[in-house]
Formats: sequence, C-alpha cells, structure tokens
Amino acid sequence: MSSIRRFDHVGITVADLDRALAFFVGLGLEVEGRMPMEGEFVDTVTGIPGSRSEMVMLRPPGGGTGLELSRFTRPDHEPGSPAAMSNELGLRNVMFEVDDLDAVVERLAADVYRLVGGVGQYEDVWRMAYVRGPEGIIVALAERID
Repeated sequence: MSSIRRFDHVGITVADLDRALAFFVGLGLEVEGRMPMEGEFVDTVTGIPGSRSEMVMLRPPGGGTGLELSRFTRPDHEPGSPAAMSNELGLRNVMFEVDDLDAVVERLAADVYRLVGGVGQYEDVWRMAYVRGPEGIIVALAERID
C-alpha cells in the first residue's frame, strides 16, 4: 500500500498574482520559481483543455512546505467570495508561525490587510490571529509563547 511521503505544498488560485506574491514575500516566504504553465500535461492534470496559467512556488527560509500561487490567463477564472468566513466550505486558511505577532499584524495593517477578528491566546502556548490577505485569503498567524 502506498503512503504519503511528505506534504509538499498548498496551491491557491488568484486573480492578481503580483499582489498575492508581494503579500507572501512580505511575510517572509522566498520565491523558489516562477513560470508559465500550459500544454498537454497541465490540461490532463487540471481537466481544463487549453488552459494557460502562471505560477509561483514559495517556500519558507530553509525549505519546508510550500505555497503555490497560480493565475489562470486561459480560461477566465471563476471568482470566489472575497469575504468568505471560516465556516464556509473550501480552503479555510493558510497558517504561518511568526516571531512577533503584533509586529506582523501592525505591518500588514499598514498595507491595508486587516484582522478578521482579534488576537486570541490559547492557554499559555499560542497567540494567534486571522488576517484577511489579498483576494480574501485568510492567513492565520501564530506566535508561540510558552
């Protein structure tokens, strides 16, 4: 029986690739590669004949699980709700551990990215907040406090 060897990445489709890229690079992710994607392989895997997209793979410093951002140029994308809440079906959030939660939240607020709720504390272990990132992506930020 086959088993999973590792968790490689999460993929998110966006309309404005450069804006989403700037947001996640600003959080500290590093660009691993950027390329156009089209052809028989992509059509087969996505099930979208004649598709064309541009994708960027991001990873944390030192490697680890990545974040793939894609923008389809063909066919037109189907927009989701930019104000989706955590209880809606689909991708709930992308979470990152940070060193200084307050500083990150303050910096993102200066770039018009706001908290979804507030900063919460789980026991004496984590401080955490959800930020509404580009295109409504909920980004969970957590700081270990133990």
